Order: sequence, then structure tokens, then C-alpha cells
Amino acid sequence: MRYLIRKVGSADAPDLLQEAFVRIVRLEKPERINDPPAFLKTIAANLARDFARRRKTEASYIQFGEYLVEAPSAEASLDERLDYERKSRLLDMAVSSLPPRCREAFKLHIYEDVPLQEIARKLDISDRMVRKHISLAFRTCRAALRNSLE
Repeated sequence: MRYLIRKVGSADAPDLLQEAFVRIVRLEKPERINDPPAFLKTIAANLARDFARRRKTEASYIQFGEYLVEAPSAEASLDERLDYERKSRLLDMAVSSLPPRCREAFKLHIYEDVPLQEIARKLDISDRMVRKHISLAFRTCRAALRNSLE
């Protein structure tokens, strides 16, 4: 647990530790493992690496704050305000087109800043499914903005 806390933080470490143990339990012949603690640490290291990679990917998605949270000031040019409104409409339409559960997970995460684990509990789905919903929503929104530029 201490290793995972150092790698991913105290909020996500318990889930990764649980996943590590699940992977060991699912092995066909766990008795063949020569050094169980070392094997568990290897699994934890791989999970932490995957987790970090996933976080990096999530961070590379568009930042919605500039479009949805902070509207242009009253002193902004007409072009800036019109661009903001156009992008906001495109994002609203993209979010509206999402499947209901996906839309709900996305809105909880983006608009209400609910952590992914809490969304999973609220919607009674796995953390992995929440991440899939959020990922789909980001892809849909990015595509909507990208298509508007073409």
C-alpha cells in the first residue's frame, strides 16, 4: 500500500491494490509463484504505470474551463464572445448526443468536479466504466470542436 500511495496518491492507491490482489486471485496456479511479495509489487508497479499513463492521456484532452467556466469579459471583442458562444453550443450539442449514463458521468465529473470513484459509486458502475464514459465524452466533444474548424 505504501508503494502505491507514493506512486499514485492515497485516493487511488486502495483501488489499485485491490486490483493487484484480484489479478493474483485470478491466476490459474498461484502456488507456482516463487516470491509472492515481489510478484505483487511487480503487478502494483505495472498498475501504477498504467494509471500514470491514463492520467497523462486524460490531461491531454481539451480543457473545458476556457469554454464553459470562464466566459469572455464584457470588454472582450465581439469575435471572442461569438467564438465562445459557438464553442459552447457545439459542446452542449456534443454532450446532449451522449448516451444517458455517459452524459451523467461526464456532467458529474466536469461540471460538479465529482471524483471518478464517487461517480462509480453514485451510478453503481465500475471505476473502469466511468473512465470509459468520460473518455467517450471527451472524444465526442473534441470531434465536435475539430469538425467545426473544417
